[in-house]
Amino acid sequence: MKDLYSLYSGYLNAVCTRYIADKDEAKDILQDSFVKIFSGIGKFQFRGEGSLKAWMKRIVVNESLKYLQKSARMGQPVDTGVLSGLPDERQEEDPDIGDIPPSVIHDMIRRLPDGYRTIFNLYVFEEKSHKEIAALLGIKESSSASQLHRAKAQLAKWINEYRNSDSM
Repeated sequence: MKDLYSLYSGYLNAVCTRYIADKDEAKDILQDSFVKIFSGIGKFQFRGEGSLKAWMKRIVVNESLKYLQKSARMGQPVDTGVLSGLPDERQEEDPDIGDIPPSVIHDMIRRLPDGYRTIFNLYVFEEKSHKEIAALLGIKESSSASQLHRAKAQLAKWINEYRNSDSM
């Protein structure tokens, strides 16, 4: 158990903190996830290289989503005040993030409002469709698409601000 924890805790913590902004809450969820992992390891079925990591990641994502839903954050209207002044039009192309440190991008994602961050993570990192996200979160597909669009717009704004402040 110690070796499994040592090997995967960093990666799974990063997955968890993509969904949960508060570091203490993320640690609690990660701990709960490892309890589930250790108690359910007998049910795990090896399906090739990477299957254990994927199985544990799915548990962490599910525990993070459960936490967000239980805390009623997903059921509340999304705070769009953060996004005031952003255009509703689709951006021409995503900004280039190649030269921005991953830790900065990760912090930007963590700053997104809960709803936007959750949908962004499910769509981008978990590769879920809007239909799957809508079913998972109990929202409309159009809400998923709209929140993803606004999350991307906010991230693009922050990326541009970072570039402008970094070049001065």
